[in-house]
Amino acid sequence: MKFIDEAKVWIKSGDGGGGCLSFRRERFLPKGGPDGGDGGKGGNIVVVADPGMNTLLDFKYQQHFKAERGRNGSGKNMTGRSGKDREIRVPVGTVIYNTDTGELLQDLSEPGQRVVLLAGGRGGKGNAHFATATHRTPRFSQPGEPGQEMWVRLELKVLADVGVAGKPNAGKSSLVSRMSAAHPKIADYPFTTLHPQLGVVTVEEGEPFVLAEVPGLIENAHMGAGLGLRFLKHLERTRFLLHLIDLSDPEAEDPLKPYRTVRNEISQYGRGLDAKREIVVFNKLDLPEVRKRLPAAEKRYKEIGVETIAVSAATGEGIVTLKLLLARMLNEHEEV
Repeated sequence: MKFIDEAKVWIKSGDGGGGCLSFRRERFLPKGGPDGGDGGKGGNIVVVADPGMNTLLDFKYQQHFKAERGRNGSGKNMTGRSGKDREIRVPVGTVIYNTDTGELLQDLSEPGQRVVLLAGGRGGKGNAHFATATHRTPRFSQPGEPGQEMWVRLELKVLADVGVAGKPNAGKSSLVSRMSAAHPKIADYPFTTLHPQLGVVTVEEGEPFVLAEVPGLIENAHMGAGLGLRFLKHLERTRFLLHLIDLSDPEAEDPLKPYRTVRNEISQYGRGLDAKREIVVFNKLDLPEVRKRLPAAEKRYKEIGVETIAVSAATGEGIVTLKLLLARMLNEHEEV
């Protein structure tokens, strides 16, 4: 299924039904008085977080959602039927913004969460409501209140325990594939995943956890370079960051350079990302040049107080140790 993480849709709640202008006309009751009923309430726009969805693809084909209007009132003091609510189902992790103002309207982070995004219009009052001792035959009724309408932007932020960040071709897809049952696209050329990939990691001791591979970050990603803004937002909901470093990269002559490049983009983006606990993972331990550079790299990172571990996503070396380390970190986080 194609992953779509942003969509723009138009929504409108139902108009309220109009009140009725009516007088009783029955045999032997020539002056029966007003009996116009109230109009029904318009339907609401309701948004539901559906755990069975993982993309906003449906909104590429349907962009207009309108709730049913309330029915008009009728004689004999009969109230019009209320309009049916329009339910819009979105993936868990969807954030909704007002397109015109940029205001955050809702954050649906819990499965099954239901939110009335736009309330339907109130039904108008029938003329029976306006009868008084001095004004017994009101010849007017109240129109229904119009529904609300607006354009909204839906933004899906992946929910995961650990976010895997790093430069393109650092081996993030290979790592997620090795640690879980996920099967992201993998290539041996400078290739970056275009969509986040999720994998469930199981450990012998402890609860399973979700690993999210976030597409590769490049310099100026926080300004939108390389679709960076769309990628960085997926790290916001993670509890920890796993920063993957490829020591076979020519830039790794200075092992801190690729780390600082991505770390700078995370800091510039802000929104709490720079405060998340992180661990640096050196990948491609199966390559001779990586083993040669590893001791110096570990020393440099130790000097700046960053925890490191070395693995090979290709051979599986160090993967079990990494799983246990992440499970322990998550367990400690739960206990705090």
